[in-house]
Amino acid sequence: MTETGLETQKAPVLEIRGLTQRFGGLTAVNNFNVELHAGELNGLIGPNGAGKTTVFNLVSGFYQPTEGQIFIDGQPTAGLKPHKVTSFGVARTFQNIRLWNDMSVLDNIRVAQHYWLGYGFFHSVLRGKRFKQREAQIAQESAALLDVFDLKRYADEYPKNLPYGTQRKLEIARALSTHPKLLLLDEPAAGLNSGDAKELIRLVRWIHSTFDVTIWMIEHHMDVMMELATQIKVIDFGETIAAGTPEHIRNHPAVITAYLGDENI
Repeated sequence: MTETGLETQKAPVLEIRGLTQRFGGLTAVNNFNVELHAGELNGLIGPNGAGKTTVFNLVSGFYQPTEGQIFIDGQPTAGLKPHKVTSFGVARTFQNIRLWNDMSVLDNIRVAQHYWLGYGFFHSVLRGKRFKQREAQIAQESAALLDVFDLKRYADEYPKNLPYGTQRKLEIARALSTHPKLLLLDEPAAGLNSGDAKELIRLVRWIHSTFDVTIWMIEHHMDVMMELATQIKVIDFGETIAAGTPEHIRNHPAVITAYLGDENI
């Protein structure tokens, strides 16, 4: 409680103010603003080339913004490298799956936990008690995560040998192994058939209800987005053109025009 008797308002998990990204003479994102609060599951949509993945690249530290501010739990992160942004509790998946294909499924999960090792270089060389205890804990946590994602039977397999939908599931599991407070899903249904897309909907809902994580998702499969998101923001040519509930977005003239080219279609 504050001196005025009012409870201090918790900062948004993610806050973006006036975010702009230019590549030479091209403005990919212009004056983008958003707030995501704890426990939300929201969406970001727009036509191809609208700037959606650029926004995710800025939030996760892969790009450095030309202008604007990014805050995670009230802490500024704009300009930080990806590994530092991850340490603030941000994890992401990619439109094109990025797994370590020459490492086992289990090792893909284990290696993502290096932030929580709790030992340094000399511990790893000497392989003392602290090293062995922490490695055993990481192996146990990784196996448990594979179990809850129904991936345990693939623990010793290479990701490149798995079905596409299973690779998607593994990538999400790996992201969650970093214990994020914000999970960015970049087109998780890309390349999935209708059956796998329905399974993805169930998976994302389960993650949202089971893990203490806020989810922000880019998706071109509108049935997936409309099923999952509570609030959706729409951008086109780097500009925000609409924001609101799925029903509001579904019938918004500017959104219809952006996707179809003629609001009368």
